[in-house]
Amino acid sequence: MNLSRTDLWSLEEYSQRRPTFRQEVITHKQQRQIALGPNATLYFEDALTMKYQIQEMLRVERIFDASEIEEELSAYNPLIPDGSNWKATFMIEYGNAEERRVALAKLGGIEETLWVQVDDGEKTHPIANEDIDRSREDKAAAVHFLRFELNPAQVTALKAGARLSMGIDHPAMTEAVVLDDAQRTALVADLT
Repeated sequence: MNLSRTDLWSLEEYSQRRPTFRQEVITHKQQRQIALGPNATLYFEDALTMKYQIQEMLRVERIFDASEIEEELSAYNPLIPDGSNWKATFMIEYGNAEERRVALAKLGGIEETLWVQVDDGEKTHPIANEDIDRSREDKAAAVHFLRFELNPAQVTALKAGARLSMGIDHPAMTEAVVLDDAQRTALVADLT
């Protein structure tokens, strides 16, 4: 589902709706944030999270021109899953800048080692950073944009209640988690 201008509120209307909508989105995002250990998180996007992002950009930049709104829609619509995939922002997060610099120097290529797994099936690795190359062999970027493509059998199994796991298999960071029911339900809702 792509968003269009008719899905958005005017700046004035958004100003009135913002407190309630912001709380709705915060609650919605809670089940869509998957911590892969203490320093890595997958933030799964959907139409609601992208609507919020666009509305916030329009608000902050005071954008009301139709062509500029279309530019924002063109930038953010590709981050909405299309029914057979998940789209996520992967962030490597350290509170201390020096600790982050040292960690990123060891995590080159980490985006290639992320995975999702349905029951005990094969791990599905993401298509990473389709916009630009964000990582080098010797250093990782702190933010990556990912697309996990699922096959029809995986989608069917997930809709039937299959276990969903996610993780990282990088030599400098290995993590694995099984999603709880609320997280799994939130992500399965993206699949058609």
